[in-house]
Amino acid sequence: MKWLRLAADQGHAAAQYKLGRIYYTGDFVQKDESEGVKWYRLAADQGYAEAQYEVGRIYAQGRHALGPRRKYGPRKYGPSDMAEAVKWYRLAAVQGLAVAQSELGQIYYYGRFGPQDYAEAMKWYRLAADQGSPEGQRHLGLMYHFGQGVPTDFVEAYTWYSSAARISGSGDAAEKRESLACKLTPEQLSQAELRANDLFYETRHGWPKRADHPAEMSASEVAR
Repeated sequence: MKWLRLAADQGHAAAQYKLGRIYYTGDFVQKDESEGVKWYRLAADQGYAEAQYEVGRIYAQGRHALGPRRKYGPRKYGPSDMAEAVKWYRLAAVQGLAVAQSELGQIYYYGRFGPQDYAEAMKWYRLAADQGSPEGQRHLGLMYHFGQGVPTDFVEAYTWYSSAARISGSGDAAEKRESLACKLTPEQLSQAELRANDLFYETRHGWPKRADHPAEMSASEVAR
């Protein structure tokens, strides 16, 4: 802890992030969310993607506006600030952080920051999914299954459900995959299984990702 604090005080972004996590979660020290937020923000301001994601979560959960500590019961927080949350998630996502990409997908898919935007949700889910995010893959399955922003495609939906289920053991993804099996011909089922198998190895064992869906995006692409 001593050496970590020294590194953080000298401006080492990774150390600042780790110190923020320790204070924010209460690992090894007494929990102090305010101190955790301070170190997260210092790391985030230096462009450290994991810290930017955590700062986004803090704004989304209203934890940037900490209420006073109470003797009994949970601490109260302020209202969420989704504009700030999206800003920080996007900064992390453009660096290729899959969890931030998936979170942005969620925000646009469910309309948590303005109206639903399936095209924007698809963009971020796809980036996360191509890195092996089971949540990104499951939601791609949903969008192809129900034609949300894309034409309905049961083969594609089955493929993404199957890959998500293999990666995470998600019961929901597995159930949805099985619900589609009866809608596919034997040839389509075989095609989807082969593709899901390829996806699993691409994302979990380092096979090359498809060139048409890079994990990282330029600043101009993110601003679109």
